Amino acid sequence: MKRILVVDDDTTLLTALTRYLEKRGYLVTSVGSGSQALAAFEQEPPDLVVSDVMMPEMDGFEFCHRLRTLRSGQLVPFIFLSARGEVEDRVQGHATGADDYLIKPFEPRELVAKIEAQLERARRTHAEILRLMQQGMPQETGNASAPVPEQLPLTNAEVKVFWEVIQGFTNKQIGERLYISPRTVQTHLSSILSKLNLENRSQLVRFAFEHGYQPAVGDNLSESSPV
Repeated sequence: MKRILVVDDDTTLLTALTRYLEKRGYLVTSVGSGSQALAAFEQEPPDLVVSDVMMPEMDGFEFCHRLRTLRSGQLVPFIFLSARGEVEDRVQGHATGADDYLIKPFEPRELVAKIEAQLERARRTHAEILRLMQQGMPQETGNASAPVPEQLPLTNAEVKVFWEVIQGFTNKQIGERLYISPRTVQTHLSSILSKLNLENRSQLVRFAFEHGYQPAVGDNLSESSPV
């Protein structure tokens, strides 16, 4: 289940948007200013950020700029949601580091479409990073060989979810590939993280890389995965 950080000082809009996104299966953290958003991001990095521009304490432009200076915030998808719709404002938003810009008033379905598009783009980026990481792993040469993955303390079902997650697929996509519900995927993922003493997907991907679990791009591991 993807986590979204929503930032807006309009409490009515913030509440309505939070409920709308939650009904569509997202985990939502909502705050009212850029400074609060930075604190929330550092405490629990989201998969995507939706932020207003005009806010007290720290506006959206400054928030986005500071977020991009953080190592953990450089690649997270960022969407501005603002009443400031002039060309100069949109240009500034993109120049600051935003990936998209939606003008208020807006159609909620359009925002969800933009969110899903950015999450899919992030998934593809993540998959490409994994591919490049695989190319840098040592290959078998003479008596030297690549590290052999140690056995995972997981059930067969959890192993299948493990391989899907480290390829960058969302819970919905994994559910479609393994013919199970996204809720079941999340249950397996929570169990995997608990058994491996990890906190989130990013740590799981790093764990996989460090322990030699790097599937070749294009492999269909949902049908046959090592245990």
